[in-house]
Amino acid sequence: MILKYLRPKQWALVFLCGLFIVFQVYLDLRIPEYMNAMTDAILNDRIGDVMGEYGMKMALCALLSLGASLVSGFIAAYVTSQLCRELRIRQFEKVQTFSSEDVGDISIASLITRSTSDVYQIQVYVARGLQIFIKAPILATWAIIKIAGRNWQWSAATVVTVVVISLVVMFIIRRSRVYFENIQWLTDGINGATGESIEGVRTIRAYNAEEYQFAKLEKANEKLIHNNLESLKYTSAMYPFTSAMQNLLTLSIYWIGAGLISSAPDHAEQLILFSDMIVFTSYALQVISAFLMVSGMMRILPRASVASKRIQEVIERTPSIEDGNVTESSLDHEGEISMRDVSFTYPGSKRPAVSDISLDVKKGQTLAIIGSTGSGKTTLLRLMCRLYDTDEGVISVSGHDVRDYRQRDLHNMFGYVPQSAVIFSGSVRYNVNYGVDSDERTDDEIWNALRIAQSEGFVRNMDGGLDARISQHGRNISGGQKQRIGIARAICKDPLIYIFDDSFSALDFRTDMALRSALKEWTKDATVVIVAQRVGTIMDADCIIVMDEGRIVGKGTHDELMKSCALYNSIATAQFSEVH
Repeated sequence: MILKYLRPKQWALVFLCGLFIVFQVYLDLRIPEYMNAMTDAILNDRIGDVMGEYGMKMALCALLSLGASLVSGFIAAYVTSQLCRELRIRQFEKVQTFSSEDVGDISIASLITRSTSDVYQIQVYVARGLQIFIKAPILATWAIIKIAGRNWQWSAATVVTVVVISLVVMFIIRRSRVYFENIQWLTDGINGATGESIEGVRTIRAYNAEEYQFAKLEKANEKLIHNNLESLKYTSAMYPFTSAMQNLLTLSIYWIGAGLISSAPDHAEQLILFSDMIVFTSYALQVISAFLMVSGMMRILPRASVASKRIQEVIERTPSIEDGNVTESSLDHEGEISMRDVSFTYPGSKRPAVSDISLDVKKGQTLAIIGSTGSGKTTLLRLMCRLYDTDEGVISVSGHDVRDYRQRDLHNMFGYVPQSAVIFSGSVRYNVNYGVDSDERTDDEIWNALRIAQSEGFVRNMDGGLDARISQHGRNISGGQKQRIGIARAICKDPLIYIFDDSFSALDFRTDMALRSALKEWTKDATVVIVAQRVGTIMDADCIIVMDEGRIVGKGTHDELMKSCALYNSIATAQFSEVH
């Protein structure tokens, strides 16, 4: 039940909303009583005495009912907005604990839909439901009490109408539910296809693949349209049907009343029956109105129910990687990395990404990893940071198994720079200072990080310097500039362990050499792990491991590997011959 995420203060507001709704219903049902009293006054020739009095009372009831309705509506809207805010926050917080596997299981497009479209469906349903599901039962019960004991024929017509409406509404809900479920999933597909088209617009244009991409999006759109039409085929019939039933009930009451009045023994009895018929019609329509309100909610229930289920799947999902209890590194082993017989296979894959990996890196050392594409280099880095858990073996960082750490404290030890640098929309200062778990760095510290990363020159030339705006994904800077800002971010964090995942690939040789020289001095007391394709980038590392098909096939210094590892020798020879 999605309402369990309401806070106690919000439940108090729901109770207050209920009080205003009860007051509104009371006022609405007082109006037919005044109508009945006016009819009695007509029968007793006292209409001149009470017309003004009852007219004023009816007008006052209508105005007070309007006021109560506005207040209850405002409270319901406020409570709903707070609930939706809580749902978005809880989803965001839970997603932050997800591993790459968890995100892949749900998909990024679906996570976006669940935080936007699905939450909106809940907002629409709860905003109306808070009023209707309180008002309708009270209104129906109160009206039924008022008409109880009156003519049984009128009551029978009312009961038949209510039963028919209920059965038809239940049928419509059952038939349309499956389409509403499909709509939510197909919306995920539309979001995914649209995002793919926007993200890959340059590639799409380069390959003249606009028609192919359009056809892909059109196919997903056609499925969504089909399901929307099928669902609307049922739900759109609900309102005209219920309106017709309401009119039929009114006609039935009048038709039955006409028969009763015509068979009455005298004129006075006819007037009494006529008065009862008018009052009964008012109360019967109130009963039907209550059921119509609930029917309207039932029309949007399937979509809200599916949205609620999808949101709770995110909020209540148990992350595949759970926190440990260790919050601090061992002082005796600070900055050290150890792997023992580590093996890992990606979910859904039949072939291990890495197998039987064992290595040790001491504080102050630089470990370099080289190998062909798909050899498991990046996978090793992800396992070090515990973005995935190993299938076999143990990885220790700073003296503790990575599974024993709280993820936040483990990640604080790393300064991770991926090959495709992640740049956020905002200023240069915001991007370099991003994620620093302390007071913000001073401008001097940020400039120092940029200087080491060989970024100072182009940042000073940007309009605004540190305050220069960078667009989303860094679209207004080059690939090499993005990589250098990513490196500056890691330097600014000043972690125990630096991880560079082929983070120098977009740099020219001169910038690469200057950056490595400055970085070597800055990281002399830290542990550094570098994945690279260029032998020149890693040849000064304390230890180089060569990977092939998920296994270590060579380990040692550059000179040692040139003699002992054929694969490394062939890579180095090929690259050096290209340079010369």
